[in-house]
Amino acid sequence: MSEAKTIKRMTPDEFFVWQAEQDENYELVNGIPVLPAKAMTGASRRHDIITVNILRLLGNQLRGKPCRPHTDDMTVRNPAGNIRRPDVIVDCKGGPDRSMETGEPRVLFEVLSPSTMAFDRFRKVEEYKTNDGVRVVLLVASESAEVIVWRRDGEGADAWRSEIVEGLAATIDLPEIGCELALEEVYEDTGVKDGPGGA
Repeated sequence: MSEAKTIKRMTPDEFFVWQAEQDENYELVNGIPVLPAKAMTGASRRHDIITVNILRLLGNQLRGKPCRPHTDDMTVRNPAGNIRRPDVIVDCKGGPDRSMETGEPRVLFEVLSPSTMAFDRFRKVEEYKTNDGVRVVLLVASESAEVIVWRRDGEGADAWRSEIVEGLAATIDLPEIGCELALEEVYEDTGVKDGPGGA
């Protein structure tokens, strides 16, 4: 008979020590380690292709520059102590090689799936906005060629504006990191098409 494990509340520093001994990547929410929603529901092939496309596009454009794109193996710490794992993070500071924590997570991407869309669009975005280093949060739809771009426009919690960029011919300019993303390339090999419903 197996015994249920009791996990005590942790500080972010305790979490990183604990996480290093785990086989799966966790997030820290209100002091409790939890599996990210996509780990419980499973990411689709399309979700994975979009994530890889974004990493490739950013990696090519950021070559030789101080900012680097990372997978969800890296984390973002929010002032309240929650630790999240966006699908793609552009970190412009870096840190020790063995560290899972980003130094200056300037641009964050969440690739939305039907099962995690509401959570990612609301709770996680609000958390990301509280991190002073974060300048842009992009919510990338996986069912249609559409990206919601949240951009910091000043200081404070209310200093954010959003826009919707849609259609495979559209391009997203990211002057915060000196990049631009063509949606046609973000959605390459996914089967997503223009128009209502997309796919």
